Amino acid sequence: MQVWPGHPYPLGATYDGAGTNFAVFSEAADRIELCLVADDGSETAVELRETDAFVRHAYLPGVQPGQRYGFRVHGPYEPAAGHRCNSAKLLLDPYAKAMSGAIDWHESVYGYHFGSPDRRNDLDSAPHTMHSVVINPYFDWGNDRPPRTDYHRTVLYEAHVKGLTRLHPGIPEEIRGSYAGIAHPAVIEHLVDLGITAIELMPVHQFVHDHRLVDAGLSNYWGYNTIGFFAPHGAYSSLGDRGQQVQEFKSMVKALHAAGIEVILDVVYNHTAEGNHLGPTLSFRGLDNDNYYRLVADDHRYYEDTTGTGNSLLMRSPHVLQLIMDSLRYWVTDMHVDGFRFDLAATLARQFHEVDRLSSFFDLVQQDPVVSQVKLIAEPWDVGEGGYQVGNFPPLWTEWNGKYRDTVRDLWRGENATLAEFGSRLTGSSDLYQDDGRRPIASINFVTCHDGFTLRDLVSYNDKHNEANGEDNRDGESHNRSWNCGAEGDSDNPAVLELRARQQRNFMATLMLSQGVPMISHGDELGRTQQGNNNAYCQDSELAWVHWPPGTTGHGAGGHGAAGHGPGPGRAAAQDDPAAQLLEFTRSMVWLRRDHPVFRRRRFFHGRPVSGTHDDLSDIAWFTPGGSEMADKDWKASYAKSLTVFLNGYAISEPDRRGGKITDDSFLLMFNAHYEPLEFAVPVNHGREWQVVVDTARPGSIAPGAGAKVKAGDRLQLADRSLMVLQRPA
Repeated sequence: MQVWPGHPYPLGATYDGAGTNFAVFSEAADRIELCLVADDGSETAVELRETDAFVRHAYLPGVQPGQRYGFRVHGPYEPAAGHRCNSAKLLLDPYAKAMSGAIDWHESVYGYHFGSPDRRNDLDSAPHTMHSVVINPYFDWGNDRPPRTDYHRTVLYEAHVKGLTRLHPGIPEEIRGSYAGIAHPAVIEHLVDLGITAIELMPVHQFVHDHRLVDAGLSNYWGYNTIGFFAPHGAYSSLGDRGQQVQEFKSMVKALHAAGIEVILDVVYNHTAEGNHLGPTLSFRGLDNDNYYRLVADDHRYYEDTTGTGNSLLMRSPHVLQLIMDSLRYWVTDMHVDGFRFDLAATLARQFHEVDRLSSFFDLVQQDPVVSQVKLIAEPWDVGEGGYQVGNFPPLWTEWNGKYRDTVRDLWRGENATLAEFGSRLTGSSDLYQDDGRRPIASINFVTCHDGFTLRDLVSYNDKHNEANGEDNRDGESHNRSWNCGAEGDSDNPAVLELRARQQRNFMATLMLSQGVPMISHGDELGRTQQGNNNAYCQDSELAWVHWPPGTTGHGAGGHGAAGHGPGPGRAAAQDDPAAQLLEFTRSMVWLRRDHPVFRRRRFFHGRPVSGTHDDLSDIAWFTPGGSEMADKDWKASYAKSLTVFLNGYAISEPDRRGGKITDDSFLLMFNAHYEPLEFAVPVNHGREWQVVVDTARPGSIAPGAGAKVKAGDRLQLADRSLMVLQRPA
């Protein structure tokens, strides 16, 4: 075999049409062997003799896409000093663009012997671990153009590749649960018809199913256990895992872009699948343990853990920072994704111990001409000290707003003293984002997500029911701010079912009427349930997959043309189907939002008249149910759970793209979170005539042009736990 010197950059395996360049970093290694793995498992070893800045490299003519490979690192094995090199372990390439096979959790994949953690294990791991794969980087993107939807127009849809598609009756069986399943017209039509502009995919970087879960007959279904930051997860490919997953992923992105849908990836750069000091040796640990991981200062055998997973990446290491930035750029430039949601992002800010919003990682993102221009969403917390950082990320970033979730849940379950904070969350959380120059779009608003109850379960369970996870119901959040509407779990009581349906509409309506960026959790629009399990991370089964009710597929993406957000053709059947009713209600609320810029302002409200408006009314006003303007005592009253909000469509302060004035209809939002019906007065001096366009007390409650007309001073009866929207044409 010919071996040429090759180049130290780019890292990983790079095929150029004639051969492949291999480059890998390790400061700890004495020498490194590149091992080419044949189909029968035999290896051809090539020592990487060329070294530049601790990067070993070689070019091998004739090595083609599909070739499996790994590294064997010869160097010190001194756990107390932070070194865990062991040439008996075939290691994955941190920069591999694809990975093949699975880990069978044989004792050989560990650096120690079971029952004797201080005794070095020299069993060969090659037959029992995954392999890196050389890929063909060439793909015909055609005229693919990322939609790059403005944030204020964005509607996010958090989804799991397998969970969304595994049970979809309109998708061929052979591609269900795959990237091709997401790209199938039945799924894309559903998303387009719903009004979704961006799909946020739960982890698709190559991940590992934990040893503990596999032994228990479970799996790491969510995928927050990354081992390959450049590789699409092979099990989500319908074509195979010898590089085909890359082509299938790109085809999925291309199809979604053609439909105007952005692709956001949920990424896990805070830790890896190698776990703590008792975890396996798969890649980073065997290459250069103390360059990749945060180790305990006074005993380098152990790992600092601010993620709850056993380890945390060392964010002050230039090689870790390079790995992350190279990965992010790769997914944008080569895979054409449109943004990222960073899991446990507070860990990325831990340059030393404390959370530092000026850490090197944020500096690098800020100045990067590629990464800084895509959507960057932080999960602004981790499990370490001081880890809850909602509102504290740099101006370039948006954040999952956990305070929005908690406040909206509290309001609709009837908690006292919630109105003041609810007012802030409804209007974009200026208390969190205005001081550092951010806008309402910094708030990613959500009521539910993958972690916790589904929307249906939120209104059906007071307590978690995680027995299926095998942890005696100890796992998962115990304080869910949920309310079961009078019965725990399944019920055949019509009153309970009606109230639950109303509460789901209340949450969906509130989400779409709030300033900021709304996010829907997949299947919530269909009434998806996990039977009270609020931590389905290990449930790769029908418990966690989306069940598609009859009648939710195959209707195309029509119904939202010039007529606006009214019901599309053939949807009358929704009247007798709760799932179809909820879907139609959600769809209509999304389109109501998209049709009216007053619900998706780019700047915060001023609370005063805006110059140039003809009605001399402020851009927002707050009223008691009786119709008088809210005073301090009304906000502070612990028993108060209801109010009216006036949104002035004439007083939108930001200009349109050409600098022109934006005008919209005006709206009154009436919230009654009390446990009894209340009478609401239509405020005077804010519009003579209004039309009811939303009433969550009625299943088919959005019908522009057909709702009741009311006048200033009229009194409306709002059902208990309901909201109503009144519209005044511009």
